[in-house]
Amino acid sequence: MSTLSLRLPDSLHRNLKQAADADGISINHFVSLAVAEKLSAIQTIDIISERAKGASRSAFLHAMSLVPRGEIIEGDEPRPKQRRTRRPTE
Repeated sequence: MSTLSLRLPDSLHRNLKQAADADGISINHFVSLAVAEKLSAIQTIDIISERAKGASRSAFLHAMSLVPRGEIIEGDEPRPKQRRTRRPTE
């Protein structure tokens, strides 16, 4: 296990302590979980990016078609399709 000295603004430290207390864990454990969560998100993005390099648009659309349709939440409605206009050439 490694030791890390970290400087935080007082307000951030206060909020961190409150959040850790609310979860019933130590600040150290809270920070460890937060770092693990962030690293997991970064690694997930890397994995998805790597897999996407070899994927075709049709494979993507097929995968998306497998996602079950659910109720559309207000504010998440699809945008109406916009017609593309060509830019005038100079």
